[in-house]
Amino acid sequence: MKSRAFLTIGLVGPDRTGAIAAVTQHLFRIGANIESLEEQVARGKFRMTLLASWPSAKIHEASIRQGLEQVAHALRMKLTLRIADGTRSRRKLALLVSKESHVLETLLREWKRGGLKADPVLVAGNHPQLGKLARKHGLPFRLIDYRDRVQAEQILQEHLEKAGVDLVVLARFMKILSPDFVWHWKNRILNIHPSLLPAFPGASAYRQAYDKGVKIVGVTAHFVTPDLDQGPILCQDALRLRPDEPLESIITRGQRLESACLLRALKLCLSRQLDVHWGRVHGV
Repeated sequence: MKSRAFLTIGLVGPDRTGAIAAVTQHLFRIGANIESLEEQVARGKFRMTLLASWPSAKIHEASIRQGLEQVAHALRMKLTLRIADGTRSRRKLALLVSKESHVLETLLREWKRGGLKADPVLVAGNHPQLGKLARKHGLPFRLIDYRDRVQAEQILQEHLEKAGVDLVVLARFMKILSPDFVWHWKNRILNIHPSLLPAFPGASAYRQAYDKGVKIVGVTAHFVTPDLDQGPILCQDALRLRPDEPLESIITRGQRLESACLLRALKLCLSRQLDVHWGRVHGV
């Protein structure tokens, strides 16, 4: 069986008649096979994610990129491209962080011991605290100033594309990603949330659970979508609270659970045995 190379195309911009046809007809002309396509129009904004493939021997990245950039320019849309060789067994990860180190430490420790079928190639964060930890493991750290989200995401996107990233892992990254950015990485951004979603979305989930007096708290690993903390769920875990357990203890135990659950979700993604259909993850 001949190996194939896969191209993921993200297109975001003002809604224009014929946008899908312009892209698919161009791909047909250059011999691509369209594997899947998903699009959305909301409030005059068009977003599309498309997966195409070629036999590996016939793919010419520079000419493909040039042709699709011309199509996107004519449509006045933002284009992102990711090309992956179907024979490559190890995927490239970007780990996004803020200040908390527990999830990043767990992922890097598992990588160093050979427990991941992937390699982190980039750590990026909106605070400098975890730069030392990244460099200790021989990884580049990129500090992203998030005071202007549009500019920050443009810079982050450039870093991700330059590093050839396949999957983005939010290792307690405490910034909300824009719908446009998420669409460029549809079903390729993993997050861990400290609650059994859909309960207690948003910030301070442990505090919300503590204030409500719940007896069981948990964590949820999910794909990121434009709807905050509403993405398809990969896995969940829970712990039973002890009588009169203080909030600090709940947070400590919850953080250990976060790290383990996100690691398990990442390994599921790397197994390549998952399918997302109608907002649900199948094959788990």
